[in-house]
Amino acid sequence: MYQRAYQEARTKMPIYTWVAKTKKGRTIKGELDAADDKMARFQLKRRNLTIKKLKPKPKDIFANVSFMQPKITSKDIVIFTRQFSTMIDAGLPIVQGLTILAEQSENSTFKTVLKAIVSDVEGGLSLAEAMEKHPKVFDKLFVHLIAAGEVGGILDVILQRLATYIEKAQKLKSQIKGAMTYPAVVVAVAIVVISIILIFVIPVFEEMFKDFGAALPVPTQIVVDMSRFIKGNILYMVGAFIALVFLFKTYKKTKSGAKTIDALLLKLPVIGQLLKKAAVARFTRTLGTMISSGVPIISAMEIVAKTSGNVILEEIILEVRSSIAEGQTIAEPLSENDIFPRMVVQMISVGEATGALDTMLSKIADFYEDEVDAAVDALTAMLEPLLMVGLGGIVGGLVIAMYLPIFKMAAAIGS
Repeated sequence: MYQRAYQEARTKMPIYTWVAKTKKGRTIKGELDAADDKMARFQLKRRNLTIKKLKPKPKDIFANVSFMQPKITSKDIVIFTRQFSTMIDAGLPIVQGLTILAEQSENSTFKTVLKAIVSDVEGGLSLAEAMEKHPKVFDKLFVHLIAAGEVGGILDVILQRLATYIEKAQKLKSQIKGAMTYPAVVVAVAIVVISIILIFVIPVFEEMFKDFGAALPVPTQIVVDMSRFIKGNILYMVGAFIALVFLFKTYKKTKSGAKTIDALLLKLPVIGQLLKKAAVARFTRTLGTMISSGVPIISAMEIVAKTSGNVILEEIILEVRSSIAEGQTIAEPLSENDIFPRMVVQMISVGEATGALDTMLSKIADFYEDEVDAAVDALTAMLEPLLMVGLGGIVGGLVIAMYLPIFKMAAAIGS
């Protein structure tokens, strides 16, 4: 009871910002929690600092507005995990390590989360239980691995594995996003450029052509009609586009919608193969990390399924989990679908037979991450000239269509 009251009092302590000088004359600044001004000065003097400025931190008026607060990124998690691992490896107590990391965190949202975890751990919860209260920051995979590390006494090793896993997962995600972003940006720029030409440039040419008195060439007339249509219905078109995007996102949030969209993405000619390779890399990397950390295979498969990022793959992994629970190996049910290539299934089978499944999964993940990297480079190299030719062809076609009447008039004058 007293401990809980102490935790609550500590959580409500005011925060002070300070600027001070070290013994060597270097000016440093930071923040600290203290009951009052006197206690804050005492803490700084204990650190042999000469105080230059000390004042209560101004209250953030947007503190309770969630969307106004900075987001916690994968980079924040990786830095925290690496630093925390080093501290644990050096023999620092968990609470002290977390307190130091909370104080030096530049992300105010993450700092608040870490302070809450410190409070819960001091209150008697395990580190995994304290982290489980923040599912938006620490997912199930992170929490289960931390729990395995605490039980096995290898928390520092688990944290290093987690940091490596998050870094590689983020790299894979960035590669896929990069492959999708480039064509999307080029297409968006093309739409903007063509819209500007049709809405603002073509009407100027149309006014000029009215004085010619002759019928316009077919390509020119088509472009003029397109310009009139877009200019007269631009608001309806923008409204329809916004409505379609809203309907698509709403449909994607449904179970059947997500399943249909994920299935279609996997069947796309080039993108589909890229997504399959990425799915294999993510599956093997996640499963390998969890098995090597001592997480039971059934629990590991459930977490891998939830973090797969694809509904089709999630269903396949859950089916594999059910088969394993019935006594089958991992390789047997994996061979019954077209997501996992035969080479992957055979390597997993060898890993199970030799007792080196985690090592084999890590090797498969390395191979397919390299495959994704090569596929992204090849896709970008292929799309770049195609998109440039397409954009140049459309803009060039519009320009030629507008100059056709001028050429026709020049020919008539020459004859």
